[in-house]
Amino acid sequence: MAKEKTIVEEQNGQTVNDPSSKIEAIKNLIFGENIAAYNSEFETVKKDISAKKKELEDFIEDTRKELNQAIDNLSTDISIRITELEDNLADKVEMLDTKKVDKKTLGDLLIAMGEKINSK
Repeated sequence: MAKEKTIVEEQNGQTVNDPSSKIEAIKNLIFGENIAAYNSEFETVKKDISAKKKELEDFIEDTRKELNQAIDNLSTDISIRITELEDNLADKVEMLDTKKVDKKTLGDLLIAMGEKINSK
């Protein structure tokens, strides 16, 4: 076994000591052109995936900005409507205060009516 590791082979002008290197050399002899083509295709696919990833990240960022803008607009609109409702409610309360008869006045009127009814 030690002799196998010390045997030195020369392949394509390179000295090969390691068994895994021998396997790589055989693989390159058998599949050399195909591996290069596959590697080229893989690189193309990697670049395409990177471009699509960048495009998606940009789309996500644009969508995030649009959503934040829509939320800000909605928040402003809701604040305005709440303020309008508060003002409207205050106006209604003020109107009720001016229209209603307070309890003392109502009580006095009812007593006066009762007395008139009794006196007839």
